[in-house]
Amino acid sequence: MTQDTLSEAEYDAITDAAAHWCMRLHAADCTDDERRAFKQWHEAHPLHAFEYEAMLEIWDVAEHLPRPESTVVAPIRQASRSWRQYAVAAGVCALALPLAAYTGWNLGWLPDSYQHFTATDNVRQVTLSDGSQLELNLNTDLTFSNYKDERRVTLKKGEAFFTVSHDTSHPFVVRAGEGRIRVTGTRFNVWKYEDQVRVNLIEGSVLVTSNSALPGDGLRLGPAMQARYKQGDYMPQISQTYPGDPSLAWRSGKLVLDNLALNDALPLINRYLDKPLMLADSSTGSIRVGGIYNIKELNNLANTLPRVLPVYLTRNKEGNPVINPIPQKPPKS
Repeated sequence: MTQDTLSEAEYDAITDAAAHWCMRLHAADCTDDERRAFKQWHEAHPLHAFEYEAMLEIWDVAEHLPRPESTVVAPIRQASRSWRQYAVAAGVCALALPLAAYTGWNLGWLPDSYQHFTATDNVRQVTLSDGSQLELNLNTDLTFSNYKDERRVTLKKGEAFFTVSHDTSHPFVVRAGEGRIRVTGTRFNVWKYEDQVRVNLIEGSVLVTSNSALPGDGLRLGPAMQARYKQGDYMPQISQTYPGDPSLAWRSGKLVLDNLALNDALPLINRYLDKPLMLADSSTGSIRVGGIYNIKELNNLANTLPRVLPVYLTRNKEGNPVINPIPQKPPKS
């Protein structure tokens, strides 16, 4: 295999290898030796990395395919494969064959369009294939798939402001963490960090559930309302927002901390950081912090905290900055 020109057979072999590695790295029994072998394969040729990234996007689409319940499939190569591994194979075939893709669209199994967006160092505005407008905050990663019965966004990480094209017959669903947000046409913001999700509604209405596996569409939000949930929550927590709420300050390049305890402030800060800030102990989390910060300069925030708070910084073995409280001197008797 030359570096400059590849035959059709060589391209096919790379695609097959990318599909194999995609399935193996997602398998529960993937070994350290296999991960090392994948790393060597991934770095051996630029096309390997390109084809693997393309296969990951197919994997994301396959996540939404229905799980087969009664279909019996003969074993191929391995004794057993998960339904999702077969979905990847089905997705590859369906995306490659127009007739299969058309059938998959009519059954609601496959999208007729798929988009992947990221924003790293700058806020980014994008338009989805349905005409909806999105604004992506820094360090955001999401995908959009247009299915026959609904439009689906998966927010992998970060934050996005949505202005959704109105279509009552074609609901718009955002998957974030274990929950989902269901709308037909509205304006709202979704923030996700690790397993925490926060939804702010600006206009219209949305239905929010904290666990997509539960029956029903969840709780309804009206304008100026917020929903929060995290992994394991049975129901989202609903609250009213107030005029001047700082949740959307990121759209102006700012992070506003309104006298928050560090326990609440760190998730808002850490999603912007290369190395997240850690707390030395639970009592440190009760220290309060405020201020307005430029979201592009938050990596410098750790060094400024000891100037404004009674804390000092150390680093743990992973290199993360750790916030430690300065012991208070006992009052003189």
